[in-house]
This record gives sequence, C-alpha cells and structure tokens, in this order.
Amino acid sequence: MDGATHASARRAGLGKTAISANGSIHLNSRIVIDDEFLSCRSSVRRFRRGEVIAGAGVLVDTFARVHSGVVSASTMLPDGREFIVEIIPKSGLIGELEVLRRQTLSLEYRAGSNCELHFFEGRLLRDMYASDPCFREKVFSRALARISELELRIIANAASSLQSRLASTLLRLSAVYGKDAANSGDELIISQNDLAATLPASREKVNQCLRRLRESKIIDGGQGKIRILNRKALEACANGAVSVK
Repeated sequence: MDGATHASARRAGLGKTAISANGSIHLNSRIVIDDEFLSCRSSVRRFRRGEVIAGAGVLVDTFARVHSGVVSASTMLPDGREFIVEIIPKSGLIGELEVLRRQTLSLEYRAGSNCELHFFEGRLLRDMYASDPCFREKVFSRALARISELELRIIANAASSLQSRLASTLLRLSAVYGKDAANSGDELIISQNDLAATLPASREKVNQCLRRLRESKIIDGGQGKIRILNRKALEACANGAVSVK
C-alpha cells in the first residue's frame, strides 16, 4: 500500500491484524517506558507498511511499545486531506495517555514501515501512575511538552515557505529515524504521500520541492526513500537562509 490508507479503512477502527490495539497523541517528547515494563508479559504483533494498527474513536485498554520500525499518527483535516501529526520511532509508546484517561483514541495509527509492536495491559500504567509521584510528574511534563511542540510547528508552518517547511520536516524525521541504532538518520523511508500529509501540502508541490533539492545535491533517492546528502545546506533551507530554485 506504500503508506497510503483509504478513508474507509480509517473509519473501520482496529485493523484486522490488531486485536485490541493502541494509539495516542505524542510528538518528540513522550513518556519513557520504564525497565519494569519490559519484564512484564506482553503480546507481540507485527504489521506491514500501510496497515492500520488502530483507528480513531476506538476505546482501548492496552498501550504499546514500538520494538522495530516506525508508526504514523494521523487525523483528517476538514478539507478531507490526511494530516500526519507524528511519526513514532523505535522505543516510542503509543496509547499511554488514552489508557490513563480511559478515553477513545483521537488519532489513527498506521505502520509507517514494516514494524513490530509489544502490547501491555493498561492497568500496569495506571498502577504506576497511582503509586509513583515522580511518574505522574513525568506524564504531566511530557503532555505539556507535546502541546508546546505542536503549537510551535503550527506557527512555523503558517509563517514559512513550503521549501522551508519541507526542509524542517526532513530534519525532524532524520532525528526520529536516527533513534534506531541501525539508521544514521540520513536515510528516511517515507512515501511521498506520507511526506505531503506530514507537512501538510499537495503531493504535486512537495514533489517540485523535492526535485529542486535533488538537483541541488542536497538530497537523493526515490521509491519511498530519501537520503540526506548535504545536511548543512538542508539546515540553511529550513532556516530560510537559502532558497533552492
């Protein structure tokens, strides 16, 4: 499916391969899973790129840790376009805030690549939250950090050119992929549809910007892969100091 999911699949809730699945809103700052969770019994599930893990509006009582691969969290804009709020890397958690609040998922979660997730019972998280004041403080601070980061992204998107936004997004995704020891962060595995949804912008305009960056030897790649060749030049584009034409 190359990362694309039809609207009917988005409304269906959990994907067929996910039984009681997961989800959450989080950006780069998230609750860090503690070592004691890793010794708890978990359910391991694997998803192929593009498969829906959990749909918005679903009430769940499990949270999950991304063991390998990446997961995208998205919503639908009023004009019908998909907006990918976050791409969650290896070791990231999904579903923790909804489990704590006993709320339905507000975003759809989809495999951004072939990935493996380890699912845990929600009561483990709630028990720690109830018994550990330090953990409660961590949850609160992470939630505030997420809100702040999302606000900054929205403001930056409103004030920046598409080229600057694209360069900033590629750098942000590079940091996400770089969390995996097997990836230096210079190679991003993301479809053009997903990249456009992350900005968000039309695929045609994003392709034009990507072509200019390739012609300037700042990036390279194709078929769902982008390789960063000149990080300093990409940073200059993100800051608006350089405009590639």
